[in-house]
Amino acid sequence: MSRPARFDRGHTDDLLTYLAASPSPYHAVANAAERLEKAGFRKVEETDAWDGTTGGKYVLRGGALIAWFVPEGAEPHTPFRIVGAHTDSPNLRVKPLPDTGAAGWRQVAVELYGGTLLNTWLDRDLGLAGRITLRDGRDVLVNIDRPLLRVPQLAIHLDRSANDGLKLDRQKHMQPIWGLGDDVQEGDLIAFVAEEAGVDARDVAGWDLMPHPVEAPAYLGRDRELVAGPRMDNLLSVHAGAAALAAAAATGELPHIPVLAAFDHEENGSQSDTGADGPLLGSVLERSVHARGGSPEDRARALAGTICLSSDTGHAVHPNYPERHDPTHHPRANGGPILKVNVNMRYATDGSGRAVFAEACEKAGVPFQNFVSNNAMPCGTTIGPITAARHGIKTVDIGVAILSMHSARELCGADDPFLLANALTAFLEN
Repeated sequence: MSRPARFDRGHTDDLLTYLAASPSPYHAVANAAERLEKAGFRKVEETDAWDGTTGGKYVLRGGALIAWFVPEGAEPHTPFRIVGAHTDSPNLRVKPLPDTGAAGWRQVAVELYGGTLLNTWLDRDLGLAGRITLRDGRDVLVNIDRPLLRVPQLAIHLDRSANDGLKLDRQKHMQPIWGLGDDVQEGDLIAFVAEEAGVDARDVAGWDLMPHPVEAPAYLGRDRELVAGPRMDNLLSVHAGAAALAAAAATGELPHIPVLAAFDHEENGSQSDTGADGPLLGSVLERSVHARGGSPEDRARALAGTICLSSDTGHAVHPNYPERHDPTHHPRANGGPILKVNVNMRYATDGSGRAVFAEACEKAGVPFQNFVSNNAMPCGTTIGPITAARHGIKTVDIGVAILSMHSARELCGADDPFLLANALTAFLEN
C-alpha cells in the first residue's frame, strides 16, 4: 500500500539551493549536516567515547559524512538500513604550487580530478572553493562564488578543425587564467584566498581548492520540467538521502537503524580514508553496535540483516545518441528513479535486491525504471560493489537518470529528485 508523498517540487527547489551552496565536497557535507541538525541530529567526534543513547548522530571527516538514527528500543544486533552516496564530482583541482602564467597572462596550475568532460569547462566563468588548513590544524571553508577564473578556448581562426574533433591536451590546455602580468609571484593565489577567508596567509599550511562554475542551478524548459545545474552527480543523491533520513527519524519508531553514508573520492576509485573503500563506514557501524553494549557477534548479526541502497546518477537515454544505449532499456527524465543492473557486478544489484527496491517504490507510490548498459559499451560503476564486498552487506544500485554526466553542468527531470527522496524514505522506514 502506498503512503502519502513526503516530498514534492519544494524538495527540488531546495536541491537547487543545496547545489549552489555546495561547490566542494567539504561544503556539501557541511550543508547536509546543517539540514540534519535542524532535524535534531547532533555531531559526535571520532576521538570521543560514544554512548548508546537514542536519537540522531553524525560524523564528519573531510568531505565525508556518516549519519544515523538510533530509535527507542534498538538492540545491539538491530540491523541497519543504509543510503549510500558520494560527495565528489569530476572537476579541476588546484596544484600544490598554483602560481603560473605565460605570455603576459597570470594562471592557476590545476590537476584534473576524475573523469572530467574537459570541453564543458571551457569559456565558463569559474569561482574557487574548498578548504584551507591552518597551522593549528583547523580547517576553514572557502567559497569565492564570483567570476574569478576562466579556461579560454582557442579561437576557431587558429584551429579550423576544432568543429571536426576538438582535442585538448590535459596539461597545456586546461590551465585557467585569472589576471594579467609577467611577474608571477609564488604565494599570490593562496594569499588572495586567505584574504577572502579572513585569515592570515602566513597561517595557511595546506589547501584543497577547486574551481566551480558560478552560473546558478535553474529550472529549464517550456514548462520548467527540467533542472540544469552542477554536481548533480552525485549531490542530488546526498541531498535526497539527508532529506529521507530526517523524515525517517521523525517517525520515531523504526525496526532498524537508518543511515546516510556520503563518501568522498568515488570519482577516482574510493580508496581513501573518506572513500567507500576506506574504513569509515565499517568503523561507525561497529562503534554504534558497541556503544549499545554489543559484542562482535551482535555486529555480525546486525550486518547480516543490513541492506544498502547505493544511490548515484545514471544515464537517461540521449535523444541525439540513442544507439549508445541498450535498445530495450531507455530510462527517461521524470520517469522515476532507476534500478541499475550489471551481471558482471559493476553494479551490486541482484534479483533479491530488485525486490527490496520495488517494495520501497510501491510503498512510496513512486514509479521506477530499469537501467543496463549497451553490451558494446563499457559499464561504469559506483560505491555499491565496494560497499557489498567490503562489509558483506546486501547492496542495491539505484539513482536518477540524467544527461551530460560528468559535464560542468548536468541535466535531470525536475520531478525525479523528489521521487527519489520519497523512495529512499520508504526504504529507510519500511
